[in-house]
Amino acid sequence: MGLKISDHDLEVKAKKTREFLQIGHKVKYVLRYRGRELAHRDVGFKLAEKIIESFNDEIVVDQAPQFAGRQLSFVIRRSPNAKTQDS
Repeated sequence: MGLKISDHDLEVKAKKTREFLQIGHKVKYVLRYRGRELAHRDVGFKLAEKIIESFNDEIVVDQAPQFAGRQLSFVIRRSPNAKTQDS
């Protein structure tokens, strides 16, 4: 996803992420920097923190956000003490 993603698009991706996490999969987020965005790396880290905080206690961060090349990536998985959708 890009750094200029809208809030609604983020919510759609978060909903799909929750579905993957319920099944038991890990999810890798990749934020791609384009052009002059590379001069503002902090924007990507803030977006990554916003994404992580939006899941509250549902997730555990397997791989912390790290910058490599033109992208910032991190991996999350479902928290063992997260509530299931049924309960």
